[in-house]
Amino acid sequence: MLIIMHKDATADQIAHVLEKIHSTGAAEGFVSRGELHTVIGVVGDPGQVAELPIAAMAGVERVARVSKPFKLVAHTGHDATSTIPVATTSIGPETFTIIAGPCAVESEEQTLAAAHAAKDAGAHLLRGGAYKPRTSPYSFQGLEEEGLRILDLARTETGLPIVTEVMDSRDVEKVAAVADMLQIGTRNMSNFTLLKEVSLAGKPILLKRGMTATIEEWLMAAEHIAKNGNLKIVLCERGIRTFETATRNTLDISSIPVIREESHLPVIIDPSHAAGRKSLVAPLSLAAVAIGADGVMIDVHCEPEKALADGPQALIPQELKELAGDIRALADHVGRRY
Repeated sequence: MLIIMHKDATADQIAHVLEKIHSTGAAEGFVSRGELHTVIGVVGDPGQVAELPIAAMAGVERVARVSKPFKLVAHTGHDATSTIPVATTSIGPETFTIIAGPCAVESEEQTLAAAHAAKDAGAHLLRGGAYKPRTSPYSFQGLEEEGLRILDLARTETGLPIVTEVMDSRDVEKVAAVADMLQIGTRNMSNFTLLKEVSLAGKPILLKRGMTATIEEWLMAAEHIAKNGNLKIVLCERGIRTFETATRNTLDISSIPVIREESHLPVIIDPSHAAGRKSLVAPLSLAAVAIGADGVMIDVHCEPEKALADGPQALIPQELKELAGDIRALADHVGRRY
């Protein structure tokens, strides 16, 4: 069950509803706060809760029943896909968002060059990894706190909000102090301790799909975040692991309309990590617009042949600018603002 409170519901009214739910002894309520509504997800015996006059309580807008295992991120109770504000921009159904930048923050010069390229191409957010989860322990692991400093400088120079990955619950506070949006990578989608910590940080969260996760498991990971009070979640399809070897991962393009049916959360595509090579980034990005995704996240590097991480999938600045123009034209055609 979902209890959707009026947007102007008071803290006392919310507390009163929670008190009534808990008084049954058979259910528990979890509060998640979005930009427009506060939602109370009810878990437990629906029969006893149904006997309460919840719909008539002060501050309650409506009550919705949910049969899905994920309650708070389910489409039930939401009239449309949510819009998630991120600093000076937002991600949602009215617009199409481009997130661009280097896969890894390697140096101040490299990152600032990529950041200006993203800005010049019309990107709305800057991505860059200060902490890098790598398969090999001998690969570049990121500049960590120095990388955060560089990202902060890049935001100052370009005005682009920052999205960067947090890998460890011990680092959430320091990353959240810099980032406008916290990214959970594919390897950490099911790290439930980390999901709780990033939720409590209060920042918007970009949740990548695990490389072997089903859509339901992906949404349940989002539910872990929502259950701890944060509904500012954007999903990211980045390709899953299959038998196919022609691409780095298999982009599950069908996940976008499935998410549309199942959840109110916005969803974007990462064509760079799905494809693993830059020749496929443009067609996959345009497919993202056509299928109804809310944005893309694209790797850009001024010298990809020298990149310390994922150079083969990175676009150079001119390629990013050309692709952004094509995205803008298609976005206009399907009725999305860019």
